[in-house]
Amino acid sequence: MKRDHVAIVGGGFSGTLLAVNLLRHEGPRATLIERRQHTARGVAYSAAHPDHLLNVRAENMSALPDDPDHFVRWLEEHRPGVGGFVPRLVYGDYLDALLAETMARAPGRLEVLQAEAVDVVLAAGGVALSLAGGAGLAADSAVLAPGNLPPHTPAGIDPAALPAGSYVTDPWHGDILSGLGPDDTLLVLGTGLTMIDIALLAEARGFEGRIVALSRHGLVPRAHARGVPATKRSERPAPTASAMIAALRERAGKVDWRAAVDELRPYTQGLWRAMDVAERKRFLRHLRPWWDVHRHRLAPSVAKTIEAMRADGRLTILAGKATGAAPEGDGIRLSYRPRHAGTQETLWVRRIVNGTGPQGDLTATREPLLVNLRDKGLLRADPLRIGIDVDQESRAIAADGASSDRLTVIGPMTRGAFWEIVAVPDIRRQAWSVARRLSNAQWVEGEGL
Repeated sequence: MKRDHVAIVGGGFSGTLLAVNLLRHEGPRATLIERRQHTARGVAYSAAHPDHLLNVRAENMSALPDDPDHFVRWLEEHRPGVGGFVPRLVYGDYLDALLAETMARAPGRLEVLQAEAVDVVLAAGGVALSLAGGAGLAADSAVLAPGNLPPHTPAGIDPAALPAGSYVTDPWHGDILSGLGPDDTLLVLGTGLTMIDIALLAEARGFEGRIVALSRHGLVPRAHARGVPATKRSERPAPTASAMIAALRERAGKVDWRAAVDELRPYTQGLWRAMDVAERKRFLRHLRPWWDVHRHRLAPSVAKTIEAMRADGRLTILAGKATGAAPEGDGIRLSYRPRHAGTQETLWVRRIVNGTGPQGDLTATREPLLVNLRDKGLLRADPLRIGIDVDQESRAIAADGASSDRLTVIGPMTRGAFWEIVAVPDIRRQAWSVARRLSNAQWVEGEGL
């Protein structure tokens, strides 16, 4: 019996692209379930400020892998004169338009439902989804597109013990600058892309106080450079962390380091798959901070703004580990151990924002749907606890180790299997592949339970 109806839980970038590709592949009809008012945008393209730019050039940001110039053409038609590193809000408009256009060309095949899915039950006839409020939905299979999980509060910090409003768990919910004056210090935990967004927001809003950002290594994302020609590697390095370092150093002596990093893009997922768990742990422990800041770069104009903020003291980067936080007046006395130091230092700040970036530990999530599926054994954490365990076709792996033909996971939460699955080029390929599999799938009633 052919699979006729797919329920997609999560209407951000990953879920939207899957829905678009199901329609383009003339696959099964679909229901796209999103608890927020808007689909297609996700946090990255909806909670952004106009000054927040994509960190990939427009020519590499098509949502359709079989049409690499699609986004550039859309810009020429709808945003003439806009190009290069485009505002993220504009990219959200593009995704919204793509979904609407695709639905118009395939009337009746996709329903967008504003609701929150809280459970999925595998049944002989397919899957049954429970929605908040008591409603339900039946489908032949379900695809989870949960996006990124909110950051975890670092050890040593108890938000409940701190003054009200002095600790912000999620920088994308609420006004993180409210009530802060020119004499206040805003501390950001983390020095990656989330910190960059916070700094740009503060700059755009005219925040006159000081921003301090703290992370273990104190590393900040590097900048793109104009005029760097693309190059290609002749062969894939060996699948070890040390071999990757050696390959990058060797190539960086011959080409721009950015080109050397980008040369690995066609091989990265294959290298990750070829590593055993011990080698993957070694990569995460020793190389991940350095990989992230060189791989996920800043638009030149953004890098220039960050450099200016650091030069005049509005932004200070510290390398170290937060060890504690105690209330002091209407602020927080933060204790931290500077990197390579044996003693602790303290810093008084008016507010702390958790900018450590998205997390993926399924064992620590409080999302009702993921908790229910995890507790029933239909989902399990990957061995590194950086996402949900899936096979190479993105099918969910249950607690007993069996892959499910009825439950699929796409997007950043599959990083344990693919590693490079957070950027548009990677997610669009995954959405394309999963859509093709679901469009061609045949299953026997009762199978896969």
